[in-house]
Amino acid sequence: MSALIDAATGADGAGAAYRGTRDLRPYVGSLTIVLTGTTGPLQRRVVAGLESLGDVTVFETTGDITGLEGDTVDVVLDMASSDHDWLAINRASATQFVTTTLSIADELVADQVVFVSSAMVYGANANNSFPLTEETVLRPDNEFVFARQLASAEELVEQWRRSRSGRRTCVLRPAISLAGDGNSRLAGALVSGLGKRFAEDDPPSQYVHLDDLAAAIVISIQQRLDGVFNVAPDGWIAGERVRALSGEGLRLPLPERASEVLSSLRWRFQRGPIPPGLRSYTHEAWVVSNGRLVAEGWRPTVTNEQAYVEGTEARWWTMISPKRRQELALGAGAGLISIVAIIGVVVGRRWWRRRQA
Repeated sequence: MSALIDAATGADGAGAAYRGTRDLRPYVGSLTIVLTGTTGPLQRRVVAGLESLGDVTVFETTGDITGLEGDTVDVVLDMASSDHDWLAINRASATQFVTTTLSIADELVADQVVFVSSAMVYGANANNSFPLTEETVLRPDNEFVFARQLASAEELVEQWRRSRSGRRTCVLRPAISLAGDGNSRLAGALVSGLGKRFAEDDPPSQYVHLDDLAAAIVISIQQRLDGVFNVAPDGWIAGERVRALSGEGLRLPLPERASEVLSSLRWRFQRGPIPPGLRSYTHEAWVVSNGRLVAEGWRPTVTNEQAYVEGTEARWWTMISPKRRQELALGAGAGLISIVAIIGVVVGRRWWRRRQA
């Protein structure tokens, strides 16, 4: 466990760009918050926003709470369970890590847990309501394990709330989260697929900036919110508009199977491996309503289009992982060898025919 987080601006200055708490009323009284896990750019923004409230103490831990026993903790915040990259690095699942979070909340006798989930728990289904509200039944894609685990993690959070009177839980379901200083590989994969399908109409989509997501987390703690809240800018971007913003060319009239193969290759080498079941989230709409959170005083400061543009400014080749770069290099080498071999066969056949003649 680390000591008090001193991240008013963040090591890379991310906090200086934080826009989320300027309209919030200051929190009355002292507040002690424990953050479980680490989430990079989002965490820096959240800590900066919390510290701007005044008398706030923030600790971070990945499970070890030695030194905190006996302290009064008000809120336990879990942003890591929905961080696909962090879970992959630590070989954990959302359900495993949220169990750790809830155990910490029990041990520290916290009365509120804030859990950052994802709008992906609604599922991308052809008969989805438009937009989706918090009362919608969760139907994540059966093949997309991550979304199913998040839905199960939400249920564990709800069970924790019901197990003792006086507890509060706030579950936030953000749309695709983007920012110029860091996107998850999952967000990159979704961005790579949305608005770029071949010979088919693209679904509308939403993109929330990390500044606004951080502001939603801060207000959920400041206002001691209890319940489920979607986090997304007002409205959405039509599929054709996403395509225009991405700079993609005209669609090619390819057969469906050929389109799927080409898309898979694109995603594999540009964004890394795509989790099974993710494709449905680029084929159907899963647009959410932000009305409930707006009613609590939250206001998005970055539009869908602005978040998309800022989050996709980097060229695709700068987002290739070292492993993918190696695969590309090996693939290019193998391709070159194949071309040389083919040329050699053709030349050899011609030489043999001339000799026979």
